[in-house]
Amino acid sequence: MSSSNVEMYSGKYFALCGFGGILSCGLTHTAVTPVDVVKCNAQSNPAKFNKGMFGNMKIWGTEQGTRALVRGWSPTLIGYSLQGLGKFGLYEIFKYKYAKLIGKENSVKWRKTLYMAASASAEFFADIMLCPMETVKLKVQTVPGYGNGLLDGTKKLWGQEGLSGMYQILPTLWGRQIPYTIIKFVAFEAIIEAIYTQTEERFQRPKNSFNKIQQLGFTFVAGYSAGVICGAVSHPADTMATLLSKNPDVSKGIGVRIQEIYSGDGVKPGIGFAGLWKGLGPRVFMIGTLTALQWFIYDTVKTAWGIPTTGASGKVAK
Repeated sequence: MSSSNVEMYSGKYFALCGFGGILSCGLTHTAVTPVDVVKCNAQSNPAKFNKGMFGNMKIWGTEQGTRALVRGWSPTLIGYSLQGLGKFGLYEIFKYKYAKLIGKENSVKWRKTLYMAASASAEFFADIMLCPMETVKLKVQTVPGYGNGLLDGTKKLWGQEGLSGMYQILPTLWGRQIPYTIIKFVAFEAIIEAIYTQTEERFQRPKNSFNKIQQLGFTFVAGYSAGVICGAVSHPADTMATLLSKNPDVSKGIGVRIQEIYSGDGVKPGIGFAGLWKGLGPRVFMIGTLTALQWFIYDTVKTAWGIPTTGASGKVAK
């Protein structure tokens, strides 16, 4: 790891945070594409895909072929790399700007509120960057014969639905991702703070007494814990986003379409409350792993340029 230091809150600092976000989100989401394929199909066709994660993976692989388990990897890589740039890079910018706005004392006293505001603001813009590729990904993964990946999927989406089709799921994306990201950042910051507070109080080991590898281990634990929580909270909106992308009737308002998916339209029954939670197991497993790896990669990038890992003990924060 590099020993060179980057000035905190400089242009280079924020650029490196954005670069860390690109790697952390783009690589991790792409790596779990098979799990994502299974999860999305369990949400969009629960009557068929009801055998659990590995059973559903076998059903999909048998019908579509083994290569179909990684279908949608390219829009996933591009979309979530862009989202990571916004999620992590803008989070650091908004956190810094909001802290300056309210002053040092208030930014410490109200730090959890500061984390919430910064993460929500960052995710708002990150989802706009993600939305077109997320829509393509969902289409090629859940609509039979729609396409095999980035090029044919994007061409078909643009040709059939245009720009409005590319952004039709944005409201549900915000509904899924903004609460998810708030919890992801607030929970992570709180958990990593609690870890360092305990090591300092119980073992007289402040954060700076641990080497970078040990600190990254704490980062992974805090990230996984935060991921399990936010995966569960954001799951209903994730299910709705999947079903909206599969049924692109843009002639109806988003509220009407959500109501029909949930309650039924007189012809097709709705999914109901239980249907909102289909695919929860695979998603919690996926999001927990994703979040842990994302924070690990993000902090690894920071330490490579001499930037401290995220978080500190409560004593330091106070």
